[in-house]
Amino acid sequence: MRAFATLAALIAIFAIHAAAAQTDPNPSLITQGAYIAAAGDCTACHTAPGGALYAGGLGIASPIGTIYAANITPDKSTGIGNWSYDDFARLMRTGVTKSGYTVYPAMPFTSYSRVSDQDLHALYAYIMLGVPAVNNQVKRPDIPWPLSIRWPMTVWRWMFAPAPGPFQPEPGQDAQTARGAYLVQTLGHCGSCHTPREITLQEDALNDVNHPSFLAGGGHIDGWMPVDLRGDDTTGLGRWSVTDIATFLKTGATDKTAAFGGMADVVHDSTQYLTNADLTDIALYLKSLPASSNAKYAYDNTETTALNSGDSSKPGAAIYLANCDVCHSASGEGYAKAFPALAGNPVVAGQDPTSLINIVLDGARRPQTTTAPSSLVMPTLAWKLNDQQIADVLTFIRSSWGNNAPSVSPNQVARLRKHYKPIPNTALSP
Repeated sequence: MRAFATLAALIAIFAIHAAAAQTDPNPSLITQGAYIAAAGDCTACHTAPGGALYAGGLGIASPIGTIYAANITPDKSTGIGNWSYDDFARLMRTGVTKSGYTVYPAMPFTSYSRVSDQDLHALYAYIMLGVPAVNNQVKRPDIPWPLSIRWPMTVWRWMFAPAPGPFQPEPGQDAQTARGAYLVQTLGHCGSCHTPREITLQEDALNDVNHPSFLAGGGHIDGWMPVDLRGDDTTGLGRWSVTDIATFLKTGATDKTAAFGGMADVVHDSTQYLTNADLTDIALYLKSLPASSNAKYAYDNTETTALNSGDSSKPGAAIYLANCDVCHSASGEGYAKAFPALAGNPVVAGQDPTSLINIVLDGARRPQTTTAPSSLVMPTLAWKLNDQQIADVLTFIRSSWGNNAPSVSPNQVARLRKHYKPIPNTALSP
């Protein structure tokens, strides 16, 4: 349902552009602002499922409680209709609202602090003139006292937020790579998920300058583990080409892998709408990041040979043949543009198996995009496989075809099963 709601919202956006053009002296600024909003994935937080575009209300889980995204429509009583451009820019760059308090870092103002004046002006014009005003009073954060006291956020901002200033390319960086760095580090705020955070919730780094942890993979977010976006051969993008990365961001899939979880939403709501030039620039920048480790991947056909010959003696092999082989194949290489490969897949190779366990428990759905409208689904196997069986089959996958990742325990599966919630209309149950 979210796919159709987002599509309807986008259709409404373009209809509003036409109307705004009759009254605004610079309608192209509104159109540019809509593009900036897509690049910044504003809808991810500020549009609740089934809710009006940018009217807020989405609950965002945090270590200290649930934060509800603000209404950023131009409604004057519940939104930001009374905000000047300076009020808006101050929030985006410093995290300080018109009322004077500092927002929680769920709002990635630490990344937005370097967004260009041109892009901020376009985004402000789009929100004020291209988005319908919606009266929607958002709930206050569900954070217990004393953690709900706001003044410590001011201290947090002083300690961890960068001083606002325009994005500066690195010396010697070519124009395309610099553009990609700008999109990744600022509007795209990719580090918000893909960079580790400290216990005080700040990202380890906001750029790649002498920071090998930047985009090296983040922590748990809604039950998923964001992967390494650096040049690692096994857990990162080392074996991905520029075309692979750009295609993945445009369509949600390549010949080898597919988006799932939160990344599927990013592709659906944001990156599919970026120009091919910007996607290529992003890919060029990501490919410029060195690996965090020297581990290499090499395909091993030992298990392929065993499975094809009927040998399923390895623990988990029989479960794989009965439940996974038809889509992912005995070779573990899947089927191009349909079912992702498990051999050499960075998600499979990661130290933490959380994402894999959740895919088996919850199922997964590829994002619907304008260039790839078919939304292929992996059904949940939670009803069919017990904790030991899931642990066995994932351990088999993580140790076959050249994969060399730690085994999975039944206890790890059991902890996540407590939060099992099947994807609507995809669960297969008896």
